[in-house]
Amino acid sequence: MVRTYQRKTERASTPPDAILRAVKCVKFEHKSIRGVAKDFGIPFRTLARYCQKITDEQLLSEGSSSLTVGYTQHRQVFSKEQEKELSTYLKRAADIYYGLSVKDVRKLAYQYAVYSNNSIPNSWTENEMAGADWFSGFLKRNKDLSIRSPEATSLSRATSFNRTNVDMFFDNLQSVRDRYEFTPGNIWNMDETGVTTVQKPVKVVARKGSKQIGKMTSAERGTLVTVAIAVSAIGNAVPPFFVFPRVHFRDHFLTNGPPGSSGAANPSGWMKESNFLEFLKHFVKHTKCSKEHPVLLLLDNHDSHLSIDGLDYCKANGIVALSFPPHCSHRMQPLDISVYGPLKKYVNRSCDSWMTDHPGSTMTIYDIPGIVSTAMPLAVTPANILAGFRSAGISPFNRDIFQDEDFMGAYVTDRPLPNDLSEMQASPENGSTGMLNLYPSEATDKTTNQAGSPSTLRDAQLEEENELRAPNIAIYHANEPTPSTSGISTEKNINLVLTPEAVRPLPKAGPRKGNSVNKRKRTTAILTDTPVKRALEENKSKAKVKTGRIMLAGKKKTKQRTPESSDSEEEETYCLVCVEPFSNSKSREIWVQCLVCKRWAHESCTDKNLFLLVITVIQMMN
Repeated sequence: MVRTYQRKTERASTPPDAILRAVKCVKFEHKSIRGVAKDFGIPFRTLARYCQKITDEQLLSEGSSSLTVGYTQHRQVFSKEQEKELSTYLKRAADIYYGLSVKDVRKLAYQYAVYSNNSIPNSWTENEMAGADWFSGFLKRNKDLSIRSPEATSLSRATSFNRTNVDMFFDNLQSVRDRYEFTPGNIWNMDETGVTTVQKPVKVVARKGSKQIGKMTSAERGTLVTVAIAVSAIGNAVPPFFVFPRVHFRDHFLTNGPPGSSGAANPSGWMKESNFLEFLKHFVKHTKCSKEHPVLLLLDNHDSHLSIDGLDYCKANGIVALSFPPHCSHRMQPLDISVYGPLKKYVNRSCDSWMTDHPGSTMTIYDIPGIVSTAMPLAVTPANILAGFRSAGISPFNRDIFQDEDFMGAYVTDRPLPNDLSEMQASPENGSTGMLNLYPSEATDKTTNQAGSPSTLRDAQLEEENELRAPNIAIYHANEPTPSTSGISTEKNINLVLTPEAVRPLPKAGPRKGNSVNKRKRTTAILTDTPVKRALEENKSKAKVKTGRIMLAGKKKTKQRTPESSDSEEEETYCLVCVEPFSNSKSREIWVQCLVCKRWAHESCTDKNLFLLVITVIQMMN
């Protein structure tokens, strides 16, 4: 049968109940077959055939549901229950961001059929995959499946967006809202995005059949300019703040830019701590916030946002800074949800228009403000801003905006805590994903990461490992509808139907390491609170100590010990820590030189007396 068969006649379409009534008229009322066929609109030979096939006992005992009329369905490899299991598996794999391609589905269908001992065509065995016709029919029989183009999602985003991180953020948000009684007009979201001088061309109308269509751009690779925007929960927006890839900022950089915009310079073009402080001054200037009229500023955990000077400025000017959970801005930050997508689209269109209006010219970073000025009124609209805050559950406040289906991406790394951490509270600091019961068929104690007793976690982990080794089986009891085919019968009238997960288990990360703690991993926090700010200051001071150690070990002393190396006391070199002369060094002993004071020290001394050495270097620098 062709793949896209369309019925052209009404043959073999008589309802079964009409056939039964006609046969009863012939047999019980003793009417002629030709006359009854004419009255019911049934072909004469069709009615005669059913009168011979159906007995009187069948007419009295059976109904129309047991009578088969017309063409029967062609033989299928899988039963309805098996195809349902296969469809469920494919949707589940896509929900956890490990969806299967068309070729993978065809290979899985072949392996599933062999594993279930189903009868398969010879072409399946030769190619070791199902045919294209089977896949086309499978999609037609399962209307809730379609071929989609997935969006690239990093592992960090998929696993960090979990129930624990989201609940922690909403707890902090509710705490600051209750503490300061913020209105929607005082809730702001700030984020940066990059705009380059090379746009992504939009679709054009061209000659059909051409293998390649080009569109003029400014250069092969563009130069990045960072644009920072802040929006409020009532639809207002602060003029943009630009960070140009230059050493010094000049006012003419903002020619033709949006009214009220400001800018700064940084060689990399990215937002740095000093630039963030300047943005805060720009933000305070336009929002008129103060200690008497505080505002809430929602931002991500970028390093530039954790500036101590910036947080001090926030506290002095009535800005309460609350950070999002790491790698969750694509689902929780209003600007990322509904503003920056349209902005990028309109920026590309504006760049195309600029290239058309300036033929033969190259776009520079000084043209970016004018392009952003054209695109912002079209993208940064009150409707888009309000939609972003509403979709994130920030305003109106709705901590239940995300359902369990939204956290399925964290299923892969959702596993019990190790035994030595079982008594610790599950939190993002110890790697917990805080997943709830994603699928009703799974046990809750195996999918949650709540802390429990060591024996409970150990039993759950062993049970999960055994489940991965054993085939995944769906059980149908005797009092339930049993599968008609492809079942494996056992005792006591219980049928077992194998599922595709037995052939291709869903991806699952291995057990957690016992003592692995990522000290740099951040979480959502009220950054302007004193305890959080003190912790950031301690981390910054530790980072400076480490930087000083790296600077100290920047150069090695390679000269060998010779009698002439200590001719006079003035030419002698002494260790910065132990004050031992270089002339007493052992063979092949390594010395390092400080890049600041140009003095030397034993490499072993720098390891043992790191603190003393850093203090010495700092004193010399001062």
